[in-house]
Amino acid sequence: MLASQRRGEILAIVEERGAARVSELVEQLGVSDMTVRRDIERLDGEGLLERVHGGAVAVAPRVTDEPGFTAKSTLMTAEKEAIAHEAARLVQPGATIGISAGTTTYELARAVREVPHLTVVTNSVPVAQLLHDSPVRPVVVLTGGVRTPSDALVGPVAVSALQGLHVDRLFLGAHGIDRSAGLTTPNLVEAETNRALVRSSRSVCVLADHSKIGIVGLSTFLDLADVDTLITDPGIPTRARQVLEEGVEHLVLARAARGRGPRSEEAG
Repeated sequence: MLASQRRGEILAIVEERGAARVSELVEQLGVSDMTVRRDIERLDGEGLLERVHGGAVAVAPRVTDEPGFTAKSTLMTAEKEAIAHEAARLVQPGATIGISAGTTTYELARAVREVPHLTVVTNSVPVAQLLHDSPVRPVVVLTGGVRTPSDALVGPVAVSALQGLHVDRLFLGAHGIDRSAGLTTPNLVEAETNRALVRSSRSVCVLADHSKIGIVGLSTFLDLADVDTLITDPGIPTRARQVLEEGVEHLVLARAARGRGPRSEEAG
């Protein structure tokens, strides 16, 4: 394994677990204690993790960090696909749905693009393009506004375009989900646009993989108590699962089963 690949493995392990001991990394990677310590020191110097006594911890994301659509689309791909396929079961022919910007909601758009007589209201440029190029060509209402790094159209123009629109169910993504802060985003203007999407919907279904749990962005746009359905994956910690079961009406864990497609369990 090249040094760069090894450091990438260390970073992935630390980010997934939140922290890792040197001894654990030595055993998992099959390298010396000194090699792991040098790698941790290098990653710490680059600001990718934080070196602590005996190991390393993940760097907490800043509340204003906003990764781009392309960067996020390479993360948690299996989990996002499983979540999207579970959410697609809620979409009936002839329905009018809302799809917010995000990479998991984009996977939902891919999963429903052949549902007949579908009308989609979205502020996501990639979602609109995907549905426009689909064989069935559903009716797509794309809001206007300023384009964010996550390829969302936001701002007063987007909010104005959503006024007077009504959808049966909104499929909503989030930068972070927290017990106290609720659903958050680093972008203040996107938060306001998401609130407008929520106001236009009869029911809200949130799509978020387990890496979003515990993350707090700059601005809250929805409280947990106002979520009708939250679809995530079984990677969420036990305590977080208990909090979500108490906070939302329906919690669904979408699990990707090998060779048989996604399967799910409803919690709570």
